[in-house]
Amino acid sequence: MTAPLRIGNASGFYGDRFDALREMLTGGELDVVTGDYLAELTMLILGRDRLKDPAAGYARTFLRQLEECLGLAHERSVRIVTNAGGLNPAGLAEAVRELAGRLGIPARVAHVEGDDLTTAFPGSLAAHAYLGGFGIAACLREGADVVVTGRVTDAALVTGPAAAHFGWRPEEYDRLAGAVVAGHVLECGAQATGGNYAFFTDHAPERLRRPGFPLAELHEDGSSVITKHPGTGGVVDVGTVTAQLLYETGGARYAGPDVTARLDTVRLGQDGPDRVRVEGVRGEAPPPTLKAGLNRLGGFRNEMTFVLTGLDVERKAALVRRQMEDALDAAKARPAEVRWELVRTDRPDAPTEETAGALLRLVVRDPGQEAVGRALSGAAVELALASYPGFHLLAPPGKGAPYGVFESARVPQDAVAHVAVLHDGRRVPVPPAPGARALDDVPEPPLPDPLPTGPTRRAPLGLVAGARSGDKGGDANVGVWARGEDAWRWLAHELTADRFRELIPESRDLPVTRHVLPRLRALNFVVEGVLGEGVAARHRFDPQAKALGEWLRSRHLDIPEALL
Repeated sequence: MTAPLRIGNASGFYGDRFDALREMLTGGELDVVTGDYLAELTMLILGRDRLKDPAAGYARTFLRQLEECLGLAHERSVRIVTNAGGLNPAGLAEAVRELAGRLGIPARVAHVEGDDLTTAFPGSLAAHAYLGGFGIAACLREGADVVVTGRVTDAALVTGPAAAHFGWRPEEYDRLAGAVVAGHVLECGAQATGGNYAFFTDHAPERLRRPGFPLAELHEDGSSVITKHPGTGGVVDVGTVTAQLLYETGGARYAGPDVTARLDTVRLGQDGPDRVRVEGVRGEAPPPTLKAGLNRLGGFRNEMTFVLTGLDVERKAALVRRQMEDALDAAKARPAEVRWELVRTDRPDAPTEETAGALLRLVVRDPGQEAVGRALSGAAVELALASYPGFHLLAPPGKGAPYGVFESARVPQDAVAHVAVLHDGRRVPVPPAPGARALDDVPEPPLPDPLPTGPTRRAPLGLVAGARSGDKGGDANVGVWARGEDAWRWLAHELTADRFRELIPESRDLPVTRHVLPRLRALNFVVEGVLGEGVAARHRFDPQAKALGEWLRSRHLDIPEALL
């Protein structure tokens, strides 16, 4: 029996806690440490970097972290696997070699390439396929100490080392699916150890002040234990792991390039303090196509926020809106898109001026910069002495800035030249998955028996259910889970897709799909189009839907008193 693989995470996004890599290397035993730096918005940022400098396109933060920590990793025989290569994995791999040479550390550096599809999608700033973990595995099997990738799935940072360590074959779907689930839990760092957690008030504030980063003890059969280094902050329990499992997922089938993991088979159990066992995960052949993320420049955007203080907020908003609309109509080119939003942050008889103020946001977009530029912001400034009483803006107006658009596409697996570039320069092609299965929806499983009827009380949903939400392009997902069987019996029948639309009014005219995951006592809602053209387009107040779940938890329903 091969020894378990201890694999930890030290970054959940580009900009995560800088000292996390050192903390993971010095806080306890590890075999592999991973770093996830890429997101849809990050690829756009790196694409703009590369426009200015063709040698750029990778996460420079990683290099600075490695300057402090490469020696530690070498001393402790910990391998490093990261997608910090972004749009230029070869460039980052070479930079790591130069760093290792300068520090006198004999690090063998390999990288994975083949994800770049930009030339196949004209007009894209960056187009990249989501690769699987077998390119990483090939690099590690040939002795790499550091493996740099571009756009791979977040879970590939775990499936690759696991496949190398245990010798898994591509058709061992159940084991790979277990690694995918472990990787999905680890990928967002402290979100698995109490960060952004719905029931954070259950724990002492000091415990959540500085959550540690998660690690997985992965076993040969694909099962794992999610935990963290001793003495680090945060908490790992069934709730924190459930929340992260639901994050940015859809239905029961969680598809990737190596395997489709069945989230409806996952079993979680507390295995001691700060230890959660993950087992029972079943896998299926992956779909015949790979997801590709396409980033392009969508045009130009500008935003102004008018502060409305005290009395007559609605009338003040109506006045300045009419004045600005007149200015827009009189301009040489009216912006193609104009959005107004009144945010009532004010309260009556407020003790401070800030709490007496409401915010009126004006957001404009257009293919050209002129329509959203200084002519628009100048019109707002010119109203300074000619509009509602107390007129002022939250920030000085600007000239408008470019914004990005994210789109997803599917490409055949065999259309992507997945290559492992080993530390000695050899190039090893990585074949596509040997089997394929078209994705289809899993039939809704039987629901539990409903609770007996009894007295109810109008109260927030969040008293009996947790939630976590996130973005996937223009769509959002909201995972909702119950912590007890009775709460699940009520939730499964009460929170239908129609009830979701009632509680979240902006979803009423959008497709909302509900997925049921009984083993997690969870429902997952996918709201199509609520984020417009994706996070970079900043379509709504919360462009990544990070707080959509918390809004849902704050809405009131008639909840059985027995649950309260």
